[in-house]
Amino acid sequence: MAAPNSAERKACWAARDALWSCLDLHPQHHPKEAPPQHQDQGPQHQVRYFAKRREYLKFKSKMQEEGFTPAEGSQQTS
Repeated sequence: MAAPNSAERKACWAARDALWSCLDLHPQHHPKEAPPQHQDQGPQHQVRYFAKRREYLKFKSKMQEEGFTPAEGSQQTS
């Protein structure tokens, strides 16, 4: 598989931006259930990466806003 050229990368990132803005408007949808027009603009590995990246960024911002709370239960020291 050849590396995407500049125009293909721009189309892929534009599709990612459109997908993320759509998901911001409809948070109940999961990125992996993206409409085909968002998935056809880039390589499948890039589409999967963008879906995982979005979930990570949401998790990261939640941790920064709310902080980390350890789980209750047995807490063993090493």
